[in-house]
Amino acid sequence: MSAAFALVLRPDASFKAIEFSGDSPAGLSAIYSEIDSPNIAVMDLSPRVSVWLDDDAINGAALNRPAKAIHAATTLVPHDYYGTVVYTGIDAQNRTTGLTLDRCTVLLELAGIDAPETLHERTS
Repeated sequence: MSAAFALVLRPDASFKAIEFSGDSPAGLSAIYSEIDSPNIAVMDLSPRVSVWLDDDAINGAALNRPAKAIHAATTLVPHDYYGTVVYTGIDAQNRTTGLTLDRCTVLLELAGIDAPETLHERTS
């Protein structure tokens, strides 16, 4: 089985792909830790991709323009994102799964971010 990842995308366009085992306590804990909010929501962007976000944006987080660009490219209904968001996959049974690195790269391209040949954490 190939490795699976969650894509963490911050308002400043920095990102990282973290290993993600899917809908397990450890996997979900990693998502909650990255977003750092008590009110996390998940939205399906497509039949294969979900986005996890701070539902209330109560921490005064900045507008996440890269996430907003991904949303605009995948759906007609506008939506603002604040703070860090995390993208994961969805399987045929509607369970949370990881993404391939190729799918992470496509999401970054939709956000207008040039992904490196080998995807790894980027800080600028």
